[in-house]
Amino acid sequence: MGHMFSWIKSNDKEILLILDSLAKKAVETAEALVVLFSDLSNIEQHAKIKRLENEADVLTRDIFSELNKTFITPLDREDMQRIASKIDDVIDFMDGISARTHSYKITTTPPYALEMARELVNATKEVQYIVSKLNNIKNAQDMISHCRTTSTIEHTVDDLYRQSIEKLFESNDAIHIIKLKDIYETMETASDRCVDVADVIEDIVLKYT
Repeated sequence: MGHMFSWIKSNDKEILLILDSLAKKAVETAEALVVLFSDLSNIEQHAKIKRLENEADVLTRDIFSELNKTFITPLDREDMQRIASKIDDVIDFMDGISARTHSYKITTTPPYALEMARELVNATKEVQYIVSKLNNIKNAQDMISHCRTTSTIEHTVDDLYRQSIEKLFESNDAIHIIKLKDIYETMETASDRCVDVADVIEDIVLKYT
């Protein structure tokens, strides 16, 4: 079991290292979102999230250029590209959440937004955990159960999303509804993308174990 990825060459290790950094950025971004929604007067969080999103873009580009230099089977390269793209998406959507609260001049944390942001921290931590185990899959079952946990978190986010929309439609302010619905949907999408990463990784684990 421990030898499973022993065929990984040195630059593949480099790729997995960058992938791990990217997953850590996702956690950091989610945590910054929690700080933001804990008190929307924390406006410096918008800049912090944007900075993390820029750093994530650079890491994603690095992964793609490393992959282009590396000869591994096309499928494996594709898996790595999908993981990198989806984690980058998660961070982009979280940046989108921050940007919207800023441009829509939201001054009070929307109901359920903080809870959803906390779930994004949980989801990105699961993603970071499974990504960090990719270079040496000693315990396939453990990884698969963490992949499944990501789905469980996504169900929690779905429930919060439904509750937030129900509450939102108690309002008669159409503009308010449009703004918050956009924010909630972006949060839900960020959580979906975490599940996409988990799905790719679960496939890899099942394929090689």
